[in-house]
Amino acid sequence: MDRRKFLQLCGLTSASLLAGNNTFAGEIRRNPNIKPIMGSWFEFKHHNDSEGKYWNPALTKFTEAQWRAKIKEISETGMQYLVLMSVAENGKTFYPSTLQSRYDYECADPLEAVLSAADEYGIKFFVSNDFWSDYRNVDKMMTDKDISILREKGMEEVAEKYSHHKSFYGWYYPNETGLYNTIDETTINYVNKCSKKARELTPGCVNLIAPYGTKSIRLDDKYVRQLERLDIDIMAYQDEIGVKKTKAGTAGKYYEALYKVHAKAGRARLWADLEVFEFEGEVYDSALIPARFNRILTQLEDISPFVENILIYQYMGLMSKPGSVAPAGHKDAERLYKEYMDWLKVQQGLTIK
Repeated sequence: MDRRKFLQLCGLTSASLLAGNNTFAGEIRRNPNIKPIMGSWFEFKHHNDSEGKYWNPALTKFTEAQWRAKIKEISETGMQYLVLMSVAENGKTFYPSTLQSRYDYECADPLEAVLSAADEYGIKFFVSNDFWSDYRNVDKMMTDKDISILREKGMEEVAEKYSHHKSFYGWYYPNETGLYNTIDETTINYVNKCSKKARELTPGCVNLIAPYGTKSIRLDDKYVRQLERLDIDIMAYQDEIGVKKTKAGTAGKYYEALYKVHAKAGRARLWADLEVFEFEGEVYDSALIPARFNRILTQLEDISPFVENILIYQYMGLMSKPGSVAPAGHKDAERLYKEYMDWLKVQQGLTIK
């Protein structure tokens, strides 16, 4: 794609829309070619404590009313999908279970709280089927027979307790190997086994994965053949801007190539997992904090032509409505919320600029 020509056709570039890092009201211009954020990852606890230091403590104290309020808050942004990262983590669950002990949270059943609220506010949930063991040992999580048995028992329990909710849209399989060069056999076996169980338990479910290694994929005929074998409905590839594997404004070419191979394979809808965070210090070894909106707008503009929907990682902790009764996250979470909503109002024609 000639990206310079694309930007000329669209009008002003993201950089020219924003004069500064914090203040851009009055300078936003509507650009119908940029897709809005349609959903986000969602969690009861961030799996890496150093990364989640600004919101993990707050989430343990959320009441049922606060979990419900957070879902309402997210729905007010126009987001329609939430992807639950995990129903368990390393030996404990986030709901009352007969399989493992429950995390000692103020709310006895956060999963019920958010799904019932999502029923009310029109949110569709991709419900996680993991992490029943140590998420850091990815290969073991995806291949170990005992963990596989436990995972399927967990899916059975979660489906029995919660699949009656109209917001239970489908499943998310959170264990990922990097798609370096192509889709590996471990991923195909793991995903297909999960999908087989998911369809047995919840016919009509829509299931999602979010691969990483996006820039390293060799998008050739072998990839097409592997994709044809993968039983998954949606692939939301990570743009990897927040983890600094890719620079904002350069990921579009990868999604353009993915668009072509997905069309050729006739398999899996192409979505994006767009990272709205930065690291406070070292990558993977410090707290996640909200990125500047001008960077995020560049990301949105870059990949919008090629994907059906854009999800973000993530609303929780990185965006927060000012005055929320369920505050969680870095102090700049309110800033990012306001900047995005100001932009969205212009995009929707609610504010004329």
